Parts: sequence; C-alpha cells; structure tokens
Amino acid sequence: MGISWFMLFFILFFSSFNQTYSANVGNSDLIQQTCKNTKYYELCVSSLKSDSSSQRADTKGLALIMVKVGMANATATNSYLSSQMLKSVTNNDTVMKKVVRECADKYGFAYDSLKKSVEDLGAEMYDYAYLHVMAAEDYPNACRDAFKRYPGLVYPPEIAVREDGLKRICDVVLGIIDNLGF
Repeated sequence: MGISWFMLFFILFFSSFNQTYSANVGNSDLIQQTCKNTKYYELCVSSLKSDSSSQRADTKGLALIMVKVGMANATATNSYLSSQMLKSVTNNDTVMKKVVRECADKYGFAYDSLKKSVEDLGAEMYDYAYLHVMAAEDYPNACRDAFKRYPGLVYPPEIAVREDGLKRICDVVLGIIDNLGF
C-alpha cells in the first residue's frame, strides 16, 4: 500500500507541474497564435506581453486586454486634446478651438464604444463587441474630417499619430474577436 500512495503522489505532483508548465508555455503560444491572425502582429504581441494578466488569459481575455489598451489610448488622446492642445490655441482662433473640442469629443466617444465592447465580450456577444470596436476605430476619422471642413486648418501631426495608433489597436482587437468565432 505504501508504494501505491507514493505512486499516486508522484503522478499527481508531476501532472500538476506539467499542467502549470504547459499553461505558461501554452499561453505564450496562445498570444503568438492569436496575434498571427491580426493585422499588426508586433503591436499585438508587445501589448499583450506587457500585461502580466495575459499569461493566464484565454482568447477572450486577450481581446479584453487589447480593448483596455485602446481605452487608454482614447483617454490619453482626449486628455491631450482637451488640455494641452486646447491651451495652445489662441483665444481669438474660435474655429480651431471648436474643432479641437469636437475632436476631443470624438475620442471620448471612441472610449465609450470600447467600454461597451468590454461589456459585450463579457456577455459573449461578439458581434456587438465587433461593431463597437469598429465604431471606436472610426471616430478618429470624424476628427480628421472636422479639420477638412475648414480651409486653412492643418491636421496636426500629433493627432495623426494618435489616430493611427488607435486604429491599429482597434484592428488588433477586431482580429482577436475574429478568433472567437462569432
């Protein structure tokens, strides 16, 4: 009987060790496999690996992590436009102030859409999550269009870079949601 208890302990110990090891290696593989199905592989891998919770996440969890990256981007851009950029506009340039405020609002709407996608992912309503991420990806276009409406206004390169960043993040999220098979 002593040998069978020892064998049982041995089997359980190594089975548990192997599952833990496989989960860690497997999740690194899951990140890479998931990111291969996105438009921006390097952005996907670096963003997910920088979040420690990604090592324990499934595909839906990886999507949620990337959505939160997008939310942070939208919030940072909204803050940049609302404070730093708006303060740099002269008081008599009412058109520019109006356009900058409109852009800040659009990034606020992008944040709201991403937040709704978090709720949708949690409820496994992947088609709605996909639509909300697509909306978030499109809001920066409305900002760019606001500048185009007024001849003489130049779309600031700082906003263009932030716009591109949010669009890339949203593209990654959309690729991950595609993996969820909605």
